[in-house]
Amino acid sequence: IPIFFLNTGFLFPETLVFKDELSELLDLKITGLESLIPKSQQLDQNGQLLFTSDPDYCCYLNKTQPLEPILLSHDVWINGIRADQNTNRAQMKIEEKTPQGALRYHPMLDWTSKEIFQYRKTYNLPAHPLDAKGYLSIGCEPCTRKMVGNDDERTARWFGMNKVECGLHTDLIVKEK
Repeated sequence: IPIFFLNTGFLFPETLVFKDELSELLDLKITGLESLIPKSQQLDQNGQLLFTSDPDYCCYLNKTQPLEPILLSHDVWINGIRADQNTNRAQMKIEEKTPQGALRYHPMLDWTSKEIFQYRKTYNLPAHPLDAKGYLSIGCEPCTRKMVGNDDERTARWFGMNKVECGLHTDLIVKEK
């Protein structure tokens, strides 16, 4: 099964190290995907990086657009979203079609974070190094913060931006600008 890793160029250094460690530990061949648009061209009209003013378009350039050719050339996309992460994901089904026609498969949709923890423990799988530091939903560094209080996992992402998804799991995947 091919494994693809979306390297947005904004990931925590710990995420990149963790990916390499998992690849070695589990003997995985991981293919990196990244934006075709250099960061120097991902600026808004004020010269700021897009994540500061248009996080939807930043996610489009760095996540959904690089994944699109994979979805066009593969029949199935397996990912680890869970229904308890937010209301958008709670409405999803175990199997759905992508706009590109691939089958999107969510095998852990009905799992809870407790079940994920137990699975990792049972099979002696490592946790992301930032997990122990309070980061339970980990994405790009500028758009991710530690959990505060009893927040749900996804509220730590895009904090204060009225955004809960990057677009990979919504119709933003076909966004044009």
